[in-house]
Amino acid sequence: MERKDTLTRRHLLRTSATVAAAATLAACSSGADGPGDGPTRAGASAKPNAKGSLTKQPAVPADLREAPMLAARVKAGDLPALKQRLPGNPYVVPHRWLSPGKYGGNLLLNTPSTDDGSTKEFMYGHSPLRWLNDGLDIGPGLVESWEPNADTSEWTLHFRQGLKWSDGQPWTTADVMYWWEDLVLNKEHPEVPPDDVRSGTNSVAKLSAPDEHTLVLTFDAPAPILPERLAAWVKRGNGATWMQPKHYVAQFHPKYNKKITSEEWFNTHDDRADWARNPACPTMTGWRLTSYQEGRSLVFERNPYYWCVAPDGAQLPYIDTITVSAVTDPQVRKLQVTEGRVDYCHGPFVGIGLPDVSALKQATERSGIDVLLWNSGSGTGTLFFFNYDYPEEKMRTLIRNPKFRQALSHAYDRDEVRKSVYFNTGEKTTGTTHPSAYEYLVNDDGRQMYQHWRDSYLAYDPEKAKSMLDEIGVVDRDGDGLREMPDGSKLRITLDYAADADRTNIQKNDVIKKNWLAVGISTELNPVPPTTFGERWEAGQLMSYTTWEVSDTPLIYPAPVVPVPPAHWAPLHTQGFTLQTADPDKLRTQANVDPWKRQPPWLLAEEGTPIDRLWKLYARVRVETDRMKQVQLLWEIYKVHVEDGPFFMGCVAEAPQVTGVHRDLRNVPARENLVSGGWVNAWTHPTPAVYDPEAYYWSNPDQHT
Repeated sequence: MERKDTLTRRHLLRTSATVAAAATLAACSSGADGPGDGPTRAGASAKPNAKGSLTKQPAVPADLREAPMLAARVKAGDLPALKQRLPGNPYVVPHRWLSPGKYGGNLLLNTPSTDDGSTKEFMYGHSPLRWLNDGLDIGPGLVESWEPNADTSEWTLHFRQGLKWSDGQPWTTADVMYWWEDLVLNKEHPEVPPDDVRSGTNSVAKLSAPDEHTLVLTFDAPAPILPERLAAWVKRGNGATWMQPKHYVAQFHPKYNKKITSEEWFNTHDDRADWARNPACPTMTGWRLTSYQEGRSLVFERNPYYWCVAPDGAQLPYIDTITVSAVTDPQVRKLQVTEGRVDYCHGPFVGIGLPDVSALKQATERSGIDVLLWNSGSGTGTLFFFNYDYPEEKMRTLIRNPKFRQALSHAYDRDEVRKSVYFNTGEKTTGTTHPSAYEYLVNDDGRQMYQHWRDSYLAYDPEKAKSMLDEIGVVDRDGDGLREMPDGSKLRITLDYAADADRTNIQKNDVIKKNWLAVGISTELNPVPPTTFGERWEAGQLMSYTTWEVSDTPLIYPAPVVPVPPAHWAPLHTQGFTLQTADPDKLRTQANVDPWKRQPPWLLAEEGTPIDRLWKLYARVRVETDRMKQVQLLWEIYKVHVEDGPFFMGCVAEAPQVTGVHRDLRNVPARENLVSGGWVNAWTHPTPAVYDPEAYYWSNPDQHT
């Protein structure tokens, strides 16, 4: 048997690889020998030190210009002139790092599948409002201006006049009202009202359109966070739909086409309305789909009616076409990048992360790909949380004991995860929300709140963990080296995860298992078939969840800070929360049924419990119109996590995220161009869409056709 302190060859190789990767990451971050060095690096512009985005939209340039391919069509008479295609006041991309670009070329991407949602994360064109400065500001989008009444219970949105769909047909508020009246409010259609249109009391707003360019949302209570909700997600993509081209999709709706008699008409309707799968469907994005080969590829070409321009007056996008290849095998996707068969890859979409940086750097000469590191915006890194609603009563009681969770947090060596998984980047954390959120940056109290939560149960202290476990009666009663339940029965923790989980999550699980076994807690890895994992979690059947992260703030996406969506740490409570407004009759009729046998399984929070306090604070923050009072209520929510948590255990916050960028591609921001260095992991802050890929351009487009 090997001695534990023997330096084996395997350990030496692993240590050497970690040191090499850490050195490479340091070089990337510092600008030495590559991506951080000088104005010709990947993503550089003529303004390499320019930071952030203007919060007031720049004036529309007097002289507008268009791509040569469109100018030729205008000359041939098959396309209207540029001014007829743009709105009267087009959106001017406000990023300070932009330089005037060149038209032309093709951009090569890859994706896990042709219907993968990540493709839509490149295009922000359907969003009413837009995030700026890594979520610290909100700017206009399709909506040119907006204003609330005195208590924010009514909002008026003024859309740009002269907007057109990609087929040249006018965009009007009728396209919003079609989505609202004929789909969302239609009981035959499965779409439900999104959070965007829910008030602070969780009731649904009323929408009306006084004219073709004005939309009014009327709530029964203050709705101060509507602008954040309108900027979040890629609309008509991975977030709420918000609009459909009525002139096209109405032909698939039985209200407008009496020939349709199928009760499942909505399946065909929604398939035809998917602009990223159906080339015939009009879109408002910078590129429109021209070819879709299931399981193989997608091809997009510039939308002649795209409503955004560069600061120099160039109608965007600069790049003619995007070709996306579907590659199911993650290793093949990585190989394509290192072989130069991909021009741009956002790491989280294709399974490329920090462990791949060394290989990417070594292949730069061959591939032309440089490494760009943006801040992830994650407050946790790969995390762990127990099922607070676990069906077995003894285990559930133990899970709900904060000292049990606190003890296990102190038994968790996050430094080992930081070294082995994150290559000594980021900062160790108990687990928080997005570290650069407004409520932390607003003042010293905010910064102290973040640090207090981050450090609350961070210290790796196995002896303290053992003492805390002893204190709550979780001790080794039979002398086998493993601790039992307070009543003497067996205690066993399973680290549950979908069997196809990313290796990063499994590496972290290996550390947790080793750490908790060291303090006497029987811990086992439990891969679960991916097809059943979500269903079993929402039914409350699994003990833990080990493949998530927290990158959002509660005002945009409350879970997992406030248990609302079921995919987080209190799945039955979240379903109870939803039923309070969605189906209150079910709460009454199933009140005497076992919670885990209800359909769906649900629980309501008992008075004074942490979840009850979180729900009540969340209800208050949603209707608070004073910004500073809103922030203070968020702090109160976070204090519940400090006092009664941790409800989720993070490991490393703000570890950088990898993006591969061809050295000839311009206007891709470097980390130093971004106000917070990036906030790229949260799909509520859609990346790279928020950085306007339509403004990316080739320095030599003729070489990238």
